[in-house]
Amino acid sequence: MKGALLVAGATSDAGKSLLTAGICRWLARQGVRVAPFKAQNMSNNAVVTPDGGEIGRAQALQAEACGLAPSVRFNPVLLKPGSDRKSHLVVQGRAAGEVSAMSYRDVKPRLLELVLGALDDLRRDFDVVICEGAGSPTEINLRATDIANMGLARPAKLPTIVVGDIDRGGVFAALFGTLALLSEEDQALVSGFVINKFRGDARLLEPGIDQLTALTGRPVLGTLPWMDGLWLDAEDSLSYSPDGIIGRGAPPIGDTWLRIAVPRLPRMSNVTDLDALAAEPGVQVRLVRHPAALADADLVVIPGTRETVDDLAWLRRTGLADAIVAHHGAGRPIVGICGGFQMLARTIADRVESKKGTVDGLALAPVEITFAEEKTLGRPTGNSSGEAVTGYEIHHGQVTGRAPDVPPWITTDSGGAEGVRYSEGPGVVYGTHWHGALESDGFRRNLLAEVADQRSLVGFVVPPDTAYQQVRAEALDALANLVERHLNTNALIRLIAEGAPAGQPFILPGAP
Repeated sequence: MKGALLVAGATSDAGKSLLTAGICRWLARQGVRVAPFKAQNMSNNAVVTPDGGEIGRAQALQAEACGLAPSVRFNPVLLKPGSDRKSHLVVQGRAAGEVSAMSYRDVKPRLLELVLGALDDLRRDFDVVICEGAGSPTEINLRATDIANMGLARPAKLPTIVVGDIDRGGVFAALFGTLALLSEEDQALVSGFVINKFRGDARLLEPGIDQLTALTGRPVLGTLPWMDGLWLDAEDSLSYSPDGIIGRGAPPIGDTWLRIAVPRLPRMSNVTDLDALAAEPGVQVRLVRHPAALADADLVVIPGTRETVDDLAWLRRTGLADAIVAHHGAGRPIVGICGGFQMLARTIADRVESKKGTVDGLALAPVEITFAEEKTLGRPTGNSSGEAVTGYEIHHGQVTGRAPDVPPWITTDSGGAEGVRYSEGPGVVYGTHWHGALESDGFRRNLLAEVADQRSLVGFVVPPDTAYQQVRAEALDALANLVERHLNTNALIRLIAEGAPAGQPFILPGAP
């Protein structure tokens, strides 16, 4: 089988990323040489690839589903929002400046050539390429310069399926409207629908499915049931539950929970660092916006951010900064990751990202941070208390000063000192620039054990056998099982191999 497919969504967070991962995993289990592709992603959750570039975290998960290492080939354009009006542009894994919504339109024609070339290369090297769209294909205000949805599908002749989230309501209107607002040429490629996140007896949907098929001439290829546990590698804030809890909170092994509070920074990045903690039984991880939510936290984790200085100012405006300092003063531990680690410093000298010069940090870690023009990108390895640690680095901020005799949290394999484990104050402060370090099982268990000891959580038992990579593998297999059991896979294979069927009806009104 040779071919490609575009998975589009009726809305953001309809389930495109995970459905793409599920299809990739299902094909890979059958021995198909399959690769993922997202022409343009907009996310502050990124990873560093072995070839030294940045791509969206979701494309790394999809590569994992295919049995591949992450590569810049799978996500040639990445936008990392830095404010409401500007984003940092990453092209083929490398920083390419800052763009506004308006200025980005001017570079899109060049980027379209680039992404089409990248897709052609993948199609030559793999049997199948499963492409993920961005947002909705029916953002008619953006269609003229689109490079990720029908703007990609048209020149690449990609058959397209549209997935809708029934959990939000209005799924039939969303699916029909997505098709009906496309131009006749775009509609010709849309070849089916998928209904996602259904709770209940799927037979209740049959009258609506029959009417949608009659109205559009396109089949519903399947209804995917709601399944707990498929929460890994969320791309944006829409993916988190309204109460802010990350993961599903498996019951503790003992009789006590360990509660982690995470400030929900306006520009937080790589919050997926917390997924490994949330996968542990008895560990509750919650994103919070108000100081009171820190009151019963055993551990505060300050995550990464795309705008360290600005998000630190937000912490101060909201009172969360004072609450974090009070948490430390009460003898409770704090972890800072990347930008969160930088916030814990005595001072932050930033003439690169915020361009605000030197500002005071929270002064909970005895280090000084200076932002360098060149971004650090890497996949370092090391150890901590005898446990192997791996991670990845994406940051401008550098530790340019540290108090003498402050032990590192991690010792790199080259003998360098990474981060801090500072215990001279009331509460222990941990900090590192390494994303993904908590995915190292022994390292994570040591942290949980130390936090439980510092908090005298006698009833909390550190789970001895949570293997995070196995958790991810099981989630990917669960996605593949959903595809296999609930989608018309024969029709899916025909679309991939043969393309969109000829003669599909045009639905009014259509885009001009």
